[in-house]
Amino acid sequence: MIQLSTIRNAAKTLQGKIIRTPLVYSPAFSEMTGMQVYLKLENLQKTGSFKSRGATYKVYSHLDEIGPEGVVAASAGNHAQGVALAAKQAGVPATIIMPEWASLSKQEATRGYGGEVILAGKSIGESIAKALDLAKSGGKLFIHPYDDPEIIVGQGTIGLEIFEDLADPDLILVPIGGGGLISGIAVAARAIRPMTKVIGVQAAASPSAFRARQTGGITPVETRSSIADGITIKQTGRITFPIIQEKVDDVVLVEEDQIAAAVLMLLERKKVLAEGAGAVPLAAILGSCVEMRKDSKAVLVISGGNVDSPLLGRIIRQGLFRKHRIMRFSVYLDDIPGSLARILTLIASLKANVLHIYHTRSGRKLSINISRVELELETRGPEHIQEITDALQEAGYQLTPDLYDC
Repeated sequence: MIQLSTIRNAAKTLQGKIIRTPLVYSPAFSEMTGMQVYLKLENLQKTGSFKSRGATYKVYSHLDEIGPEGVVAASAGNHAQGVALAAKQAGVPATIIMPEWASLSKQEATRGYGGEVILAGKSIGESIAKALDLAKSGGKLFIHPYDDPEIIVGQGTIGLEIFEDLADPDLILVPIGGGGLISGIAVAARAIRPMTKVIGVQAAASPSAFRARQTGGITPVETRSSIADGITIKQTGRITFPIIQEKVDDVVLVEEDQIAAAVLMLLERKKVLAEGAGAVPLAAILGSCVEMRKDSKAVLVISGGNVDSPLLGRIIRQGLFRKHRIMRFSVYLDDIPGSLARILTLIASLKANVLHIYHTRSGRKLSINISRVELELETRGPEHIQEITDALQEAGYQLTPDLYDC
C-alpha cells in the first residue's frame, strides 16, 4: 500500500532534480465555468511532461542496484523522454523501445535526452514485451510507464505541491490512461484532505479506466485513434486499478472535438501549450462532464505539452473552423482589371483578414471571360461571418454554396 509518507520522501529525493511546477489561477476559465479554476502546469516540467517525476524517482531509488547495462523502458513519447533524461542525470545508460509508428520528433527528442532508441513492435504492448526481454537477458532495470509503485509515488508528488499551493481544492481533475498519475495524486489527496474529490478524465476513444470502473475489474477495450495519444491505453494497470477504485471519485469521458477545443482554448486564453492528453481536464469542465458547484475550487492537471507541430497546426485550424473564426467561399468575377481589387477592398472595409486566395481562369464550366476566386478569411465569429455574407451579397457577389464554409 502506498502511503503519504512515501510520497513525501519521494519529494525530498526529487528536490533539485525536477521542476516544482506552478499552480496558476485562470480568470478566463473561472468566468466561463462559474468555478475558481487553477491550472497545475506539468507541461512546464522537464521533458514537457509529468513523466519525469516517476522516472527520476524510480532511477534514483535503485541507483545502487543498476548495473553497467543501465535501464530500459518502452514508450511512444513522454515516458521515453522522462526515462532518458532521468538516466542521463543519474549517469546510467538508457535503452528506449519505441513502437515502429512513433513520431520522428519524439524519437529525436528521446535521443536528445541521451536515450538509445530501438524501434520494435506494432503496439505499445509489443514494445513493452521487447523491453522486458532486454531486462531479463541483458541485466537492465525495466521501468514501466505506469504500473509500478515507485512510478506512482513519483507522480504523487504533484498532489503534494497542489495542496502546498492551495489548501482547500474541492476538485482535482486528472488525465487518466494507465492510471499512474491519478493513483499518486489520489493517494496524496485522500491523506491530506479527504473531502477533495479526485476525478479522472479519459478520451472516449480509449475508455479503459471508465469501463473498468463500470465492470469492477480490469477490462481491455478496443481503442480508436485519438489526439490524446498519451492516455490511449487498452487496459488499466494491475497495480493502479485498486487504487483508482478506492480513492478516485469518478471517471468521465470527453470526445475528440472537446479535446481539440480545449487545446485551442488553453493556447488562446492562457498561452499554455498542452498536448491532447494534457487538455482533457479542461475539456471536461467546459463540456459540463462533471458536476460543478458555483465558486468551488477546481484544479486541472495539465499533464504535458509535447504535441507534434503538424498535429498542433491541424488542431488549431479545425478549432478555428468549428468556432466560426474562419470563413471560406468562392465567387465568380469578370476577368477584367480591378475585379479582384474591388472585392478585397470590400472585405477589408468589413475588418476581415484574408488568409488565402486561389485565383483560376481554367475550368470546364468557366466562361472565357470569367475567373473563379476562392477566399479564406479570418473573422471574429458567426455574427461577423453573417455581416460579411450580407455585404457581399448586397454588392452583387454570388457565394458558391458547395465551397461556402462558416
